[in-house]
Amino acid sequence: MQKTWWKEAVVYQIYPRSFNDSNGDGIGDLSGIIEKIDYLHLLGVDVIWLSPIFQSPNDDNGYDVSDYCAIMNEFGTMQQFDQLLAAVHQKGMKLILDLVPNHSSDEHEWFQQSRQSKNNPYRDYYYWQAEPPSNWVSFFSGSAWEYDELSQEYYLHLFSKKQPDLNWENPKVRQEMYNIMHFWFQKGIDGFRIDVFPFISKQLDFPNIDPNQFEKTVVEVYANGPRLQEFVQELNKEVLAKYDVLTMGEGIGIKPSRALEFVGEEAKGLNMLYHFDHVTINYGSGGKYDPVPWKLSSFKQIFADWDAAVGEDGWINIVLDNHDFPRMVSRFGEDKKYRKKSAKLLAILLLTLRGIPCIYQGSEIGMTNVLFNTLEEYDDVEVKNLHQEWLKKGKDTQALLKAVQIQGRDNARTPFQWDATPNAGFTKGKPWLPINPNYPQINAEEALNDPESIFHFYKDLLAYRKANKTLIYGKFELLLPASEQLFVYRRWDAEQRYLVLLNFSEEEITIPSDVPLEDYLQVKGNYDKVGTRDVLRSWEGRVMCAKRKITH
Repeated sequence: MQKTWWKEAVVYQIYPRSFNDSNGDGIGDLSGIIEKIDYLHLLGVDVIWLSPIFQSPNDDNGYDVSDYCAIMNEFGTMQQFDQLLAAVHQKGMKLILDLVPNHSSDEHEWFQQSRQSKNNPYRDYYYWQAEPPSNWVSFFSGSAWEYDELSQEYYLHLFSKKQPDLNWENPKVRQEMYNIMHFWFQKGIDGFRIDVFPFISKQLDFPNIDPNQFEKTVVEVYANGPRLQEFVQELNKEVLAKYDVLTMGEGIGIKPSRALEFVGEEAKGLNMLYHFDHVTINYGSGGKYDPVPWKLSSFKQIFADWDAAVGEDGWINIVLDNHDFPRMVSRFGEDKKYRKKSAKLLAILLLTLRGIPCIYQGSEIGMTNVLFNTLEEYDDVEVKNLHQEWLKKGKDTQALLKAVQIQGRDNARTPFQWDATPNAGFTKGKPWLPINPNYPQINAEEALNDPESIFHFYKDLLAYRKANKTLIYGKFELLLPASEQLFVYRRWDAEQRYLVLLNFSEEEITIPSDVPLEDYLQVKGNYDKVGTRDVLRSWEGRVMCAKRKITH
């Protein structure tokens, strides 16, 4: 396998609005991130990924870009960005930005020009139609076709109506994106996470969809358009091949069978895919707010399938939460009695699989879902639109509230909990989104002062992973695939062998006799004392290392 710096990296995702506010306006900013560089360096991460920082009217918190080469006013200035980049590099870390190539803001100059007339040179930067050609629906409720009074035609928006989709069929649009990427690379950034890249190629006959099968629609219609691979390879040739950078493609709608088309060594595309199959595991036919029960056996199989699909020829991200999904300890762990134990267990999973781990801000201190009492307290455009839709249809909004409390994106967007002072030390002003009320108990200051904290567990495990490359490059094999409580797997290479044991339940579980425990010694675990060899306690996680190194 080809070994590279980015395969060995651990990424830390910052949601800038919610990380740290330096000027008291209630919104996190670039100077606030600079203030916390030492915290991130202490944790031991290699790459900092910033969710969008470009100029934006913030309809979708920065994922609606009005100027790709300017900094959002609320976040600071280009000079402050340069200071942040220098501070990150000074600590030996790298910085990647979030690029949004599928759509712009409707306030972007391109779209404002595009609306003016059918003959405008920017007209073909977007998808305009005299009538909606299909019944496509937006991710954020309602039709994906919006009528524009000035233009007297409809434009396509797979997300908010303030996020018109860019027309990648137009070579000028592609060149605009390449120029933007060159601009940032020449500034010295170290890569991009590329937002919803599988949508940049459209099926131009716009086939009708079954609106009751949204997940199927995403895979079969919105993603994987006919020119997707061609566009990604052109992007590599025109931009990425010229720099030594990290590129993570948000692989929504891409299944394992197609992975190597984009991240294989011969594909000349992106470095890795940030896939979604496990984080959408409980989506019902109606999508995320129609949750259904999920099984651990299915969850495990997804990881096994993706590992097999990319093998030693490609690379993937390992992720359990981010700005679009609930807090991982609330979703895949147990966020009350076993919050610390289960958060540490999930850390083991995140940091011992093959691929690049992505830690989302706050996971390293065990931040939880927020449970606001009313729908009005949620800021997310997705929830706001859905709330209005449910009211119009006369549906029970209490049922929606319950689903949002479990699944909503604002669960992960509440401000970072730095300490037990007012507003969790995030801001001296009024926070843009209410702070999770549990901040006096769950905060970074408390975690730093407690040697047994989740933070110190992450720090220790990160250092161990870095020192033991088998956990990075070694092969992966899932054991006990049918178990609904145990997630057990092997990692090995010519140098070393590891066995990872994770109990995803509150029950004490006896490890089946066909798991070769006698060959291994425990090197890491989320309990203070080593337990009975063949019994895993409630939410116990162990990393076991072979007693003897493999002799050549």
